[in-house]
Amino acid sequence: MNNKKPNILWICTDQQRFDTIRSLGNQHIHTPHLDRLVEQGVAFTNSYCQSPVCTPSRASFLTGRYPRTTGATRNGNDYFPEGEVLIPYMLSQNGYTCGLVGKLHLSTADGRVETRLPHDGYKTFKWSHGPRDGWGEENAYQAWLKANGVSWEKDYHGRNGGIKSEYHQTTWCINEAIDFVDENADKPWLLSINIFDPHHPFDPPAEFKKKYPVDDMPLPKWKDGELDNKTLTQQQDYEFGGQGGLGPSCKKLSDWEKKNYVSDYYAMIDQIDEQVGRLIEHLDNTGQRENTVIIFHSDHGELLGDHGLILKGGHFYEGLVHVPLIFSCPGSLQQDLKSEALVELVDVAPTILNLAGVDIPQRVQGKSLIDILTGRVDSDFHKDSVYCEYYNSLPGVHEDVHATMYFDGRYKLVVYHGSEIGELYDLHTDPSEFDNRWFDTEYAAIKNRLMLASFDKSIMTVDPVPECVGNF
Repeated sequence: MNNKKPNILWICTDQQRFDTIRSLGNQHIHTPHLDRLVEQGVAFTNSYCQSPVCTPSRASFLTGRYPRTTGATRNGNDYFPEGEVLIPYMLSQNGYTCGLVGKLHLSTADGRVETRLPHDGYKTFKWSHGPRDGWGEENAYQAWLKANGVSWEKDYHGRNGGIKSEYHQTTWCINEAIDFVDENADKPWLLSINIFDPHHPFDPPAEFKKKYPVDDMPLPKWKDGELDNKTLTQQQDYEFGGQGGLGPSCKKLSDWEKKNYVSDYYAMIDQIDEQVGRLIEHLDNTGQRENTVIIFHSDHGELLGDHGLILKGGHFYEGLVHVPLIFSCPGSLQQDLKSEALVELVDVAPTILNLAGVDIPQRVQGKSLIDILTGRVDSDFHKDSVYCEYYNSLPGVHEDVHATMYFDGRYKLVVYHGSEIGELYDLHTDPSEFDNRWFDTEYAAIKNRLMLASFDKSIMTVDPVPECVGNF
């Protein structure tokens, strides 16, 4: 990096799978601007979230700590734990102006405005938990719609066209981002843009939907009988609908209906790509691109019909826990590099601190990616495993699921604590995760080894600074 502190543009989408970028292998989707980020940066092709639902994952990558360590393990947390410190706060104490546009979701926002943290570090705070007409004027996006004479009730059409792109929440996020960039051009800044899409209800604007004919879409991953030796939770979600019935029952969907969900989903990501491109162009035109590190990732994925499941929950399939992660800053970071190293979203926080020249506190548990980004080490190794947690994380859904995932790059072990059944996959021979080897005697030694490694990993998520409140 040059001597001037770099700007940090931190883009997090909501519920975007790893396999949704054209230059990383998906030939059904159009993502020219994300492709450009890949070409002008480092794409981590084996990046994993630390929880398959929003709040625990966001708490993790915003602090650099594992979900169980932060204590924010459920979407229904009434408040964010007092002693936890966000990366934007650390940067705000080191000369940065920090802002947030869109979602935060570190505590519950169900039927109420999310409680803002006293030390979140955000000077600019444009909060919009979701696009729907809720939370009154506190929903900055809805306030913007009303100021522009747009009625959500009249202009939103659900899955039949959503809302026009010019009035979409994604567009609003980028509008606000451009204003922030212009207002803070004379100082180092960090801006978190937390876009709601491609989160359900799968409602892309009509102009993007038409780009993805349903008949041209791929079918989700499915093998007859694959759920027979898997958990009751998975079997119930297939039978009665994903996320405890919030989503549709894949058992009752036709192939065309399944493809239609894929079409909606890809269309939402296409719109995100277009808007991200608009922001990159603005950085180019204002001379800020060369000194701005763009980080693009999602909080977790989406099952999208794979294994007969839609939405999210207490599952650990690749579509749900494997996420995109790109760092781009031409001239300062490596370019056109696709790293196959195992990395975690918990690693983003210490990387940002390194980029900003801020010391990494002992409390941060992630491992910085800076050496890969700058070409100092082998780009295809970072960690020997990744770890993911789910502890009754969705209120009223999968309440008996307390589970952890350990993945070493080949074998994935999922332990459902307190249950006799678990999951074991060999992703070299079964990349689609159809065949559960948990009860397979040929895999007994491998399972035992992974069980011990997973237990060791869980112990190592203990807080490195006991009674750490205020130690930052």
